[in-house]
Amino acid sequence: MFVSSAYAASTTETIVAQSETPAHTETAAPGTAPDAHATETHTETGVAHEKAVFPPFDSSHFPSQILWLALTFAVFYLFLSRVILPRIGGIIETRRDRIATDLDQAARMKQESDDALAAYEQELADAKKKAGNIAQTAHDEAKAKSEAEQAKISAELEKKLSDAESSIAAIKDKAMKEVGTIAEDTAAEIVKKIVGGTVDKASISAAVKAVRG
Repeated sequence: MFVSSAYAASTTETIVAQSETPAHTETAAPGTAPDAHATETHTETGVAHEKAVFPPFDSSHFPSQILWLALTFAVFYLFLSRVILPRIGGIIETRRDRIATDLDQAARMKQESDDALAAYEQELADAKKKAGNIAQTAHDEAKAKSEAEQAKISAELEKKLSDAESSIAAIKDKAMKEVGTIAEDTAAEIVKKIVGGTVDKASISAAVKAVRG
């Protein structure tokens, strides 16, 4: 923007200066060739034109260029400080708040999960303890019931054994009595067959008892 205006001003000054100067042709010194770059004569108007310097490289334009550069930098700095930087700061602050909120939520969720895990472990421990108590109680009840059944069966077996022994003893006594009677009758018959007469029953009984004793 400022380069084009400076260039226009330089061109205008050059044209005005040349219009006030009459056309002339420099005569070169003897033995020297005219400098084609120093002075040129226009064939149509007869006005000599000096070769122009590119305005940005012209030292006479440096102050204006520095001024425009300072103004442009100031405007750009104000634009950054008043528009861009506040927006960037707002975005960063929003991001910071969102990150802090997410971190707080994550910490709260972690605490809730830890509490839930601790409650689950406590319930599991209580359930195991309760199950152990129930198993121990069932074991004790089963043991007591088994011991009672075993005592009852033992008592019944002892009673049956006692009854059997009593019955066996009665049978034995009865059998022994019958054996004595049979022996007396057999002895009486034998004596009768051999002797041919009768024998006193008391004598036979005494004899049989003497043999048995």
